[in-house]
Amino acid sequence: MAISIALISDTHSYIDEGIIAHLNEADEVWHAGDIGAIDVVNRFPKGKVVRVVTGNIDDSEMRQRFPEELSFDVEGLRVLMVHIGGNPGRYARGIKSRIQESGATLFVCGHSHLCRVEHDRQLNCLYMNPGAAGIQGFHKMRTLLKFKVAGGKISDLVVVELGKRGMPGQN
Repeated sequence: MAISIALISDTHSYIDEGIIAHLNEADEVWHAGDIGAIDVVNRFPKGKVVRVVTGNIDDSEMRQRFPEELSFDVEGLRVLMVHIGGNPGRYARGIKSRIQESGATLFVCGHSHLCRVEHDRQLNCLYMNPGAAGIQGFHKMRTLLKFKVAGGKISDLVVVELGKRGMPGQN
């Protein structure tokens, strides 16, 4: 049976009912850093598997609660998640070797505020950055990703546009 995932990043202390509605539809909620405030995670729907990494804006309370990096398996898919990761061809320092060492077939990061999904042929790994769900930053459109995982494969990938940056509640 497939596991459904809702992937967000860069909330910067902002979460609204439109985002929560999408999280409600998923079995697991992943947050790729720059949470901003613990209230964001506290508002995640109950009963979900939650996987969260901290980002560069997250304070010491967040860093005590959540790691900077997660490596885990979901339905035969090996995942590595960090906040600052760069992108294929221009990974952040040490990321390429971490992907290789972890055996990840999916690498997830945030930070850039730009939604991007790309297969890295050199590493044989899918790269995912959900963009930014928050209203602060330089992105034009707030986004998140939804997809399913079964048998080590990703399917039904959807980019969800949540509304323009700086426009709360526009879903």
